[in-house]
Amino acid sequence: MAANLLDQAEIDEQLSSRHPDWRGSPENLQRSIEFADFPTAVEFISRVAPRCEEMDHHPDLDLRWRRVDIALATHSKGGVTELDVKLARIIDEVAGELPLAED
Repeated sequence: MAANLLDQAEIDEQLSSRHPDWRGSPENLQRSIEFADFPTAVEFISRVAPRCEEMDHHPDLDLRWRRVDIALATHSKGGVTELDVKLARIIDEVAGELPLAED
């Protein structure tokens, strides 16, 4: 897949229409997900890791108790590309399969 950098307008359009839980800039896309508990947060990472490996595209993941902070960027291109938007969709799908923290 050709990976062309997205500008802020393209990122805003992608996020508002498809990924409302994400925020983004030309540098990266970001989302925090709070799961029901620590084991579920670890399970999320375990489920998403093979999908990332299949794509050969790896997010920055920061696990803090039951919260996972995620940052996506195509480092070889120096910013956000369609590859990051595709991975955001996969991450949303995986997160949707697991129990989240109650508000």
